[in-house]
Amino acid sequence: MSSATPEKKYYLLASASLIALLVLCIAWEWLLAPLRPGGSWMVLKALPLLIPLRGVLKRDNYTMQWSSMLIWLYFTEGIVRAYSDRTVLSMALAYAEVALSMLFFLSIILYLRPLKKAAKALAKAKAAAE
Repeated sequence: MSSATPEKKYYLLASASLIALLVLCIAWEWLLAPLRPGGSWMVLKALPLLIPLRGVLKRDNYTMQWSSMLIWLYFTEGIVRAYSDRTVLSMALAYAEVALSMLFFLSIILYLRPLKKAAKALAKAKAAAE
């Protein structure tokens, strides 16, 4: 039996989906279905995912907030490539990118929700005390 709180589960899900998306982007553009045979410079699209990785792994709320906006770039790229790429493998990888992006976003939102509610309640209590 797992005694992990829902917040911890959402944090683990967010961390896992971010790492999986990072691995997917590298594998996709380097090995699985690169735009050019032998790999392409598109593998560099994985670099921006490294920026929030440390903060997400450390549960930094600020990093989680802004990374939830960064992830929409990968969602958008996935949608575009799912409908424009010509190979079945590349289209499947694009749908996987979309799924991982959505999973990351939803898990971050669900992780931060109780923290945001607590912060609002504290601010409201402070304002009432003044």
